[in-house]
Amino acid sequence: MRSDRSSAPLSLKIAAAAGLLFMHLPILLIFLYAFTTEEKSYQFPPPGLTLEWFVVAWNRPDVWQALGLSVRVAAIATAVALVLGTLCAAAVSQTRFFGRETISLLVILPIALPGIITGIALRSAFSFAEIPFSFWTIVLGHATFCVVVVYNNAVARFRRISGSLIEASMDLGADGFQTFRYVILPNIGTALLAGGMLAFALSFDEVIVTTFTAGQQQTLPIWMLEELVRPRQRPVTNVVAMVVVLVTFLPILAAYYLTREGDQIAGAGK
Repeated sequence: MRSDRSSAPLSLKIAAAAGLLFMHLPILLIFLYAFTTEEKSYQFPPPGLTLEWFVVAWNRPDVWQALGLSVRVAAIATAVALVLGTLCAAAVSQTRFFGRETISLLVILPIALPGIITGIALRSAFSFAEIPFSFWTIVLGHATFCVVVVYNNAVARFRRISGSLIEASMDLGADGFQTFRYVILPNIGTALLAGGMLAFALSFDEVIVTTFTAGQQQTLPIWMLEELVRPRQRPVTNVVAMVVVLVTFLPILAAYYLTREGDQIAGAGK
């Protein structure tokens, strides 16, 4: 039986493979240099392979301090984004009011602006308000764009929930909290989880906004940036980079599968 799908031309396959190599080959090189025996330069091929740098990275307290700070900032920024992003999405998608589209544009604006603009704006605002740079200024800076990620996921799911489900819940005597708990949350849960995972990954590896809001503190990406300019134990930076790749890749992969499986919305066709 003849298939309706025609095979892609060879030139298109070659172009796709070249594009994938262009994007992912540098990441593979990072992994390779994490095992090199050369500590001051990036020779290719590496003169030898060793696991020494994993032990060195494990025993360096500055790595753990930077990693801990990044995880705490990303976790709290994600929690703030989940609350604010969900509330904004519910207001924009479920109600009609003057300036609704303008509000939606203002919510997504921070992620559309260049990071350096957002960073300068936040630094100026903190300086004007005489707020000292601290852990919480980093969290506030990261929350500005994490909210957008959660909002985009939540608003798309809210718009696909049938209004008849909410009306039926109210008609059956449920109050607002019960309707949210038993009707809305099950339908938007995977979207919120995916948005939270993406927000965490985005916050964990953020550099530009952090540079303007961290003061003297070092998150893991800032630590890596400063270590790269030092010709001392460079493979340690590659070991840490492997950790960053895994920490950011796994939530993104999980978010992809969660949103892919969330196509069916209860009551969507009613």
